[in-house]
Amino acid sequence: MMDNAGNTSTNWVYEEDFRDSIATVDEMGKRLWVYPKKPAGYYHRLRIFASTVLLSLLFAGPFIKINGQPLLLLNFLERRFIIAGQAFWPQDFMLLALTLITFFVFMILFTVAFGRLWCGWMCPQTLFMEMVFRKIEFWIEGDANDQRKLNKEPWHAKKILKKGSKQLVFLAIAILIAHTAMAYIIGIENVVAIVQDSPSDHLAGFIGLVGFTLIFYSVFAYFREQACVVVCPYGRLQSVLLVKDSIVVAYDWLRGEPRGKIKKDIVQDARRGDCIDCKLCLHVCPTGIDIRNGTQLECVNCTACIDACDEVMVKIGKPKGLIRFASFHSIAQGVQKIFTPRVFGYSIVLTSLLLFLGFMVGSRSDVDTTILKVSGTLYQKRDNGSISNLYNVQFINKTFEKVQLQLRIESPSGASLIKPDGDQVTVPAEDLLKTIYFVEIPADQIKSVSTTLYIGVYNDLHRLERLKVKFIGPVNLKPAKP
Repeated sequence: MMDNAGNTSTNWVYEEDFRDSIATVDEMGKRLWVYPKKPAGYYHRLRIFASTVLLSLLFAGPFIKINGQPLLLLNFLERRFIIAGQAFWPQDFMLLALTLITFFVFMILFTVAFGRLWCGWMCPQTLFMEMVFRKIEFWIEGDANDQRKLNKEPWHAKKILKKGSKQLVFLAIAILIAHTAMAYIIGIENVVAIVQDSPSDHLAGFIGLVGFTLIFYSVFAYFREQACVVVCPYGRLQSVLLVKDSIVVAYDWLRGEPRGKIKKDIVQDARRGDCIDCKLCLHVCPTGIDIRNGTQLECVNCTACIDACDEVMVKIGKPKGLIRFASFHSIAQGVQKIFTPRVFGYSIVLTSLLLFLGFMVGSRSDVDTTILKVSGTLYQKRDNGSISNLYNVQFINKTFEKVQLQLRIESPSGASLIKPDGDQVTVPAEDLLKTIYFVEIPADQIKSVSTTLYIGVYNDLHRLERLKVKFIGPVNLKPAKP
């Protein structure tokens, strides 16, 4: 390592023992409860603003309509999806898969450039835990030391009141979150119906709401930071995504080390770093880590340690930024590079995916038609000397209005299309319609066992699709005698 003057120092080294375990579990595997101090400072105020905006959008989302349709609906039960007012069906699975791949590449690019910033500033788990539930806990039980003291006290009326009121508020918020999550799955109208009617009238929906409530309550009241440390795979992706140019919450070891306490009436050693080892950065961390040990998978880039350290630096007359957003290279070499070759490569991939996704969405048809020859059937000879095949036809209307459709054979010219109950079909909104068609071709026009047909799907005079199907018939047939 190097000292403040840039010279190599062999007087101190980082302890690596912390990597052998996680901060929230002791040597016996028992859970260590984290009591973070109440955060405050510039970055915390920014997080409050960002969290207010994002959580407001989250709770308002089910009520936002675009052309009368939800902003977002992910109804996996009925296989019905609406994104930005546009309906998507299982037949659009490729589009949904492409969207997820694009989002995943974006997260990779974002992580390579800016580390785990998503977790601390945009992830719903962190927003609810740190900016809602933890705030309520501070309000009812006090700061970290007050919470520890309260937990060690025997049960009495004041403790029961505080603990009970906190859990009731936690449960109420979990219920609100559960109803919001359910609204994104089945729609706000169905959630309102479940709330207003008897549970027996919507038993499945009621059970779903209860299940969501218990999950959210257990996560935010008990499981807490373990969701980020143990369950979430994103933290583990950092080890393969982060590079030395990634901007993360980092401790400036060149400036801070060797650390030491400030002692009264003793002139500070010029060789000592700016870190006074107050451990406030550790005390405010919601996942219980010491950021001075370097980047760790538990760090969610919440910036609480930055605010705590900056406050201490001001008090001791030192510059802010001992802990700051920085990369390894910006600290070690004083050079910050964002647009690296890796970032450039991911940017090209992401841009290509966005262009392809935009093309696919823009060229998506509002009606999806499938024409298949009825399995197990051969051709039929008609009295007029023509040959016919029977086809199953399925129309899927992806719009929110009913459409009238008509099939027309475009090639070969001698083929005709016959529908037993009329030429035109009406497909209900957001629904599918199944029917049957006969295709007839004069026997003298059949030159091979398999003939290719091109069938157009029309809405009035506008062609929506052009389909290619196979027509099966005999060969070497003589024209029927009149």
